[in-house]
Amino acid sequence: MDERLAGLLRGQPALWRGGETRHMREGLGTGFEALDSALPGGGWPAHGLVEIISPRQGIGELRLLVPVMARLGRSAQRIVWIAPPYIPYAPALEQAGLRLAQISVLAPGEDDLPGVMEVVLRAGAMALAWPARLDARRLRRLQLAAEAGRCLGVVFRRADPGVTAAALRLRLESEAGALRIRILKARGGCRRPELRIQP
Repeated sequence: MDERLAGLLRGQPALWRGGETRHMREGLGTGFEALDSALPGGGWPAHGLVEIISPRQGIGELRLLVPVMARLGRSAQRIVWIAPPYIPYAPALEQAGLRLAQISVLAPGEDDLPGVMEVVLRAGAMALAWPARLDARRLRRLQLAAEAGRCLGVVFRRADPGVTAAALRLRLESEAGALRIRILKARGGCRRPELRIQP
């Protein structure tokens, strides 16, 4: 590498070099040791967007987020569910350790959903959303909003849209009562691209 370029790059903490996992900002523990050990920063991105892609709903995708939602709720962070496919069952959420007082559920129209999620993320609340469609430009805005609000955003999708700006992208499949997780993208690289966990 040219000495002048090396000098410019030296000491730039915001710069990420492909393949590096050191210097990654600490993540939010997922509550699943195998997943934490596979992800850069040791968990969910503390300030970024996660895409969770699964062929159908109800295979355990929400259970992956229960530990982090419970922890954030205890620290008084708001958690906003945007257009969930089903009405959340409050007794089950309480039993899982979530504080209902910290959870809000919004039901915007499909065209308004990205804008609503952007406002929620910029306000610093964790946001979970189930959009029917979301283009790359809107998804990039959501990633930037999560960074600006210093919070975690999660988008659940049924189909893989291909390369996107999300900091972390996972594909889930149900497998004999367990969950097979394929890490499609992890900003900072991943230590193990595929794993199986019991949520």
